Amino acid sequence: MEIRLVDSPAKIDPQQWDRLAGSQPFLRHAFFSAVHESGSAVAQNGWEPTFLTLWEDAELVAAMPLYRKLHSFGEFVFDWSWAEAYARQGRSYYPKLVAQVPFTPVEGSRLLARDIAAKGALLDALISTAESNHVSSLHVLFPTADEAELMSERGLLLRRGVQFHWRNGNWSNFEEFLASLTRDKRKKIRQERRRVADAGISLRRLTGQDIDIEAWRFFYACYRNTYVVRGRAPYLNLDFFVRLGMAMPENMLLVLAERASKPIAASLCLHDEERLYGRYWGAVEDVPCLHFEACYYQPMEFCLERKLAVFEGGAQGEHKLARGFMPVQTHSAHWLADRPFHDAVARFLNRESAGVASYCDELEEHSPYRAETQT
Repeated sequence: MEIRLVDSPAKIDPQQWDRLAGSQPFLRHAFFSAVHESGSAVAQNGWEPTFLTLWEDAELVAAMPLYRKLHSFGEFVFDWSWAEAYARQGRSYYPKLVAQVPFTPVEGSRLLARDIAAKGALLDALISTAESNHVSSLHVLFPTADEAELMSERGLLLRRGVQFHWRNGNWSNFEEFLASLTRDKRKKIRQERRRVADAGISLRRLTGQDIDIEAWRFFYACYRNTYVVRGRAPYLNLDFFVRLGMAMPENMLLVLAERASKPIAASLCLHDEERLYGRYWGAVEDVPCLHFEACYYQPMEFCLERKLAVFEGGAQGEHKLARGFMPVQTHSAHWLADRPFHDAVARFLNRESAGVASYCDELEEHSPYRAETQT
């Protein structure tokens, strides 16, 4: 197999890439094209595409979305303390290599491969690439559990995190879902939905070609405002969302909140045939509980209608537990060139993993579901 480092997804045939990537929208060629061609994740922003690919003649047999990075923004697996430790030693932590979907904390394959042999060859090539490029470290973020185990066998350090996912209990409607919850959680959700309705807010769910350019512009104004009020610049731009909507309309769910036919908030989710992924939100007017309605309850209803099995609510958020989301452990894998530093991180991760496991056990004890309806 021939190893090639590719500096743009435009140099890889979309059909060959998608044949390896499968159906998850964040792994498709169109997503990477949108994030790069829009200028959202490019070398000037500290994201230098260095896609790792393996070829047999003209056939792409394995690939990985790999970046040479000059910072740790947009990753959702936090290693700032590691960078600070390097700095205290008078050394630079950057550049580093990161294998991930930019700005997207969604678990999925990071070793896109034709078969298990190609997957192993890709992982070997990855470690070799990290060593030959003289970077401080290599980080594979949100791989599947099976791939994380494969990386562990190759000597990478495993790290665990926590997200909150909602699982469809084959309820026929939202009321049946509510009936599965404890009385206080059921009452709280009904109160939240009532407050939104009493404020004169109505919700619309748009999919596919129903999301026109005006809807995208309004959504982006909301999304941008979420960052502006925190004094930050948004990771993604309007061009990214328009490109994505044009390339993958069948994967889009846009929820619009309106008062007197005037939009005031929006949330955007992506989905495939099995899962809904909650990602982006914003509002131009502050309405109590509207975030919960637009980002959780409307997408849940969409899952029930489409019979989607899981709704991934995004990174972090213990408040999701009270609304039917349960803790799920995520994975990342790490290689550090400096052996003493590698060993120090290994000791830290052993302690951290034990804490994550205890945290998940504690959250499970506070399940919002009635004992007889645990999902």
